[in-house]
Amino acid sequence: MVQLRTNAELQIAAHPTNPHKRGKIGDHKTCIAHSYSKIILITFGFYLLLSQTNTLFSFIKPTSLIMSNELYQKYVAQSRKISDVNAAIALMHWDQEIYIPKNATGLRAQQIATLSGILHEMACAPEFGQIMKSLTEASDLDTAQTRNIKDSYNNYQRRTKLSKDFVMKMSDTTSRSFHAWHKAKAEKDFSIFAPLLKEMVMLKREQAETLGYEDHPYDALMEEYEPGERVAKLDPLFADVRQKLVGFVQEIAQQEQVDDSFLYKHYNKDKQWDYGIQLLKQMGYDFNHGRQDIAAHPFTIDFGSHDVRVTTRIKEDNVAEMIWSCIHEGGHALYEQGLLIENYGLPTGAAISLGIHESQSRLWENNVGRSLPYWKANFAGFKSIFPEQLQGVDVQSFYKGINKVEPSFIRTSADELTYHFHILIRYEIEKALVEGSVAVEDLPSVWNQKYKDYLNVDVPSDDMGVLQDVHWSHGSLGYFPTYSLGSFYAAQFYQQACKEVDDLEAQIANGNMMPMLDWLREKIHQHGRLYTADELCNEITGESLNFDYFMDYARDKYANIYGLQSVTA
Repeated sequence: MVQLRTNAELQIAAHPTNPHKRGKIGDHKTCIAHSYSKIILITFGFYLLLSQTNTLFSFIKPTSLIMSNELYQKYVAQSRKISDVNAAIALMHWDQEIYIPKNATGLRAQQIATLSGILHEMACAPEFGQIMKSLTEASDLDTAQTRNIKDSYNNYQRRTKLSKDFVMKMSDTTSRSFHAWHKAKAEKDFSIFAPLLKEMVMLKREQAETLGYEDHPYDALMEEYEPGERVAKLDPLFADVRQKLVGFVQEIAQQEQVDDSFLYKHYNKDKQWDYGIQLLKQMGYDFNHGRQDIAAHPFTIDFGSHDVRVTTRIKEDNVAEMIWSCIHEGGHALYEQGLLIENYGLPTGAAISLGIHESQSRLWENNVGRSLPYWKANFAGFKSIFPEQLQGVDVQSFYKGINKVEPSFIRTSADELTYHFHILIRYEIEKALVEGSVAVEDLPSVWNQKYKDYLNVDVPSDDMGVLQDVHWSHGSLGYFPTYSLGSFYAAQFYQQACKEVDDLEAQIANGNMMPMLDWLREKIHQHGRLYTADELCNEITGESLNFDYFMDYARDKYANIYGLQSVTA
């Protein structure tokens, strides 16, 4: 670091020869001439210094500016180390869900807990906090740097409220809970999972109280997944779902049902796998920076934008599971692969929120992947692989069948309209668990009653009901609302893309998905967390999230599929 020099040092630098050795000290005229010469030489020397390279010019930068740059680089270095450790933990989780030997789960839980403790210490180090605190007061950072510091410091302040013991306990409970859930689901017995879920709920209540909240403890948990989201905002949104979407689904139910029986014939597993890889490549998923595997519950995981992995689920008696798992997880993965690698470890190199993340998967899965243009491009190739299963099925009947609206037990295979009733149910249950108005032991009966009330279905078993989702075993209370938020954002973004991209749907119908991906890269992916979710929505569409965009999309699409007379609200 270059320090400012004193006037004497400047004189020496400008004129290293001692002027007092010139002429006679007792001669007044000589002294005057000598003084003028000295002034001229110093001035000229100083001018030369200023006219040199940028390195020399930095000589006169304020110390505070130099210190800000140095502090910011220290912040970046520590942030990337934290991300490295986090990636190692994520890799262990990925292995745990994909390849781990049956009897290795106990040791793995210990290993993850240890690394989680180390990660917590790094992320909560007082020196790291002081660096960020100092940088929050710096006035010389650019917009992206300012955003990085603000976001990181907010997260630091949240993390430091949680003790290392709490973090390690949560990690250990998560690992044990996941395997209890897996066993309970396989045996269709909620009582196997209940004790671990009870532990988890108690920990999440403790977390909410420690982090703090203004109105509802659920707000503190949602902050982890959807910063800024609150129960006070979600309650009116889900009221819209009840008021507008429920009636529309009831209107559809009065029409003649479409045929989707072709989806449930026997589809060879290996052929399905190969076709799913083809769909991912068509979307633009980069297999040089990723891979696909099989998982009981499909998910996407990343270790930086150069290593983003997806999983899918294949059932030979239901080809829809594979197709839309691949497209959905592919949408998540494209977001992660589109984040700028130079921002690795920083907020500007991370996704904004899970609602925005889900907007990417739902946009690809539904707005694109269940659209008529998409299947005009892909149906012939799909039928050539499975000619017997699709005999007598044309693209129009296929399109109608894949968009069948019908209440069901399973969220992940639900149609894109009744899907939001599944989310509404989970939202209500999670709020009740966190506030303590519903006990864990009562969950199966509460769950089954809500499914009867909202979807008019009778849940046959725990694995088809309260045990169907992995999220609670991970401690992800506050996560589920982001699924509905994602669909609503997706409808709003897709409509804007259709306005801005020439012949977008015609391009899709020709099998060219790159204009869609390019638009998403430009508008969303490259920015990381430069904006909040609400700021991004306003930046792209000119307004905040508006549920009416989703309803307009749904009415237009399903009025055509089901022959409804009116498409107006």
